[in-house]
Amino acid sequence: MRKLPPLKIGVAAALALAAAACSSSPSEPATTGNAAASSEAKPLAGTTIEVAAKWTGDEQASFEKVLRAFEEKTGAKVTYASTGEDTGAYLGPRIEGGNPPDVAILPQPGLVQQYADQSALKPLTPEVLSQIDQNYTPYWKELGSAGGKVYGVLVKAAHKSLVWYRQSAFDDAGVQEAATWDDLIGKTAQTLADSGTAPFALCAASGWTLTDLFENVYLSSAGPENYDKLAKHEIPWTDPSVTTALEKMAQIFGKKDFMLGGSSGALQTDFPTCVTQVYGQKKAAMVIEADFVAASVGQSGAQVGEEAKIMAFPKVGDTAPVVLGGDVGVVMKDSKGAQALLEFLASKEGGEVWAKEPGYLSPNRNVSPDNYPNELTKKLAETIISSGEAVRYDMSDLAPSAFGGTDGKGEWKQLQDFLRNPKDIKGIQEKLEADAAKAYTK
Repeated sequence: MRKLPPLKIGVAAALALAAAACSSSPSEPATTGNAAASSEAKPLAGTTIEVAAKWTGDEQASFEKVLRAFEEKTGAKVTYASTGEDTGAYLGPRIEGGNPPDVAILPQPGLVQQYADQSALKPLTPEVLSQIDQNYTPYWKELGSAGGKVYGVLVKAAHKSLVWYRQSAFDDAGVQEAATWDDLIGKTAQTLADSGTAPFALCAASGWTLTDLFENVYLSSAGPENYDKLAKHEIPWTDPSVTTALEKMAQIFGKKDFMLGGSSGALQTDFPTCVTQVYGQKKAAMVIEADFVAASVGQSGAQVGEEAKIMAFPKVGDTAPVVLGGDVGVVMKDSKGAQALLEFLASKEGGEVWAKEPGYLSPNRNVSPDNYPNELTKKLAETIISSGEAVRYDMSDLAPSAFGGTDGKGEWKQLQDFLRNPKDIKGIQEKLEADAAKAYTK
């Protein structure tokens, strides 16, 4: 935990006390200056702020260390409430009852628009906006906006453009990390398959893992501008750029020996079982998923950085893809304390406090990678920063949940069906477009 140097506060208080003592009459209490300095040093003394987020366990403990640093700096008292996995189910009744938390951390940007439409959010103050402008690319500012007003700031990120691999499997087959999709498919995966090891364990029973795969392929092959258009449904899912991305995915889906258990096995494997198949059971060589795979690697008995290695998602086209998930902070009560907390979370200072804790990545471009506790997260943070304006948010989380986030429906279902029959690209595109058209017009 990064604490403010107590010496600075002590010196300020001492100087104020000395000045008061020199200027006051003998009858005046010499503590007046000290009280004023204390008040100035702790501008939110006596203020109570409630913040609600989904985190529990280690994630909650790390976030509470950030809150303690904010308390130490401002004098505010911050209480934490866990929403559980269904943030909307927790916040909905509180909003309807007129008793929302001061600050909420939303797990997807789509909720920013939803709550803004309900007049449940407060626009961010110029002080918070100043931190956003200093520390974030314009894309992230737009992501937290609705109706021309900025309501949210991305405070925590998940890096979804990774391929995890088992070092011993690579060594046995004599293969290396791949920089391009063609190398991944034509050299690395093919050589692994020829050696008798399934290249990929796919977690296709968890439909969101397939949307993550599509997003990386599409961002790299179609580019950031088309990615934004498809995310907003400004171009249809029948567009040729989608065809290209699905053709690339079919290079995996169309080869049974590329997937552990073939398509049937992949569709019966959820997340994180696929991670266990790579590192615990040692049945496959690679799993395509985000930085949070690390937790399951440890549970499988492997060591991150030794047997468990990562490579950046290979370039399919001109863009090196960096897709992020993440959590957006918003203000639900119009109070000085709530805005101050968002200002702190959006700042370089707040980000660097958090970066020292495990399991955290900052989208703040001014948070130095040197703050991270290990080489893995340092490497991931450097990737985010170096990608600059090309970084994009998880497309399925930007879509209406009926299309991008519901088991057995929309994009999840259609990509699972595509895995079953990767030859029917045109048919899958038409079904994706029909589902999107319904969801985006509601």
